[in-house]
Amino acid sequence: MKNFFHLVIVIALFSSCKTLKNSAAKNNTTSSSKRHSHAGNNVFLDDISVTPGSKRTVISESSDSKKVYGPAVNTSKKSLGAENSMQVQLKYASILDVPADQLTNTRLLVDIDYWWGTKYCLGGSTEDCIDCSAFTQNLMREVYAINIPRTAQEQYENSEHIKKSELQEGDLVFFQTSRRGISHVGVYIANNKFAHASNSSGVTISDLDDSYWKQRYRAAGRVLK
Repeated sequence: MKNFFHLVIVIALFSSCKTLKNSAAKNNTTSSSKRHSHAGNNVFLDDISVTPGSKRTVISESSDSKKVYGPAVNTSKKSLGAENSMQVQLKYASILDVPADQLTNTRLLVDIDYWWGTKYCLGGSTEDCIDCSAFTQNLMREVYAINIPRTAQEQYENSEHIKKSELQEGDLVFFQTSRRGISHVGVYIANNKFAHASNSSGVTISDLDDSYWKQRYRAAGRVLK
């Protein structure tokens, strides 16, 4: 009888250990499953998910906050169909905060879009890197068929100076970002916005009223079109 009770106790202990082992394995499987689920959905703090490649964030020298622009529109300098024309108008209408039907010069928008995000390098003039005056020189030639000098200072000296309130699409805006005279230039588009090759963000669009550019703005210039 005594041996019978010992056998019952051994069986009970074995069953208890097996139950605990199965329970622990189940918990580990659930935990691992949750980890894989979170990794697959790119979910981070506070259930914020991120879709890679969906948008590009650009910070200009003058911005106090990040500006989120859409991805580059699939456009070509040589050809622009009606569908792409509408896409590029809608994209830059959002960036410039103007109605799309006011952006009639799609060639200008396409050229800006072509260079968008190209990194800045002093003296550069290629698709790998470009500086501010090479960018404006290229834009004026490609869009308006106008040849202008190579440097920002020369572009300033060879343009008709106008008031800031008279700025129109295609005019040049000049800045002094260093001790030497005019050292930066961009092309005015609309609604106080200008396109330029920024040393921090590459080719981008900024606002003349951004604190950085407002402090360094020196003049506006117009070349014959």
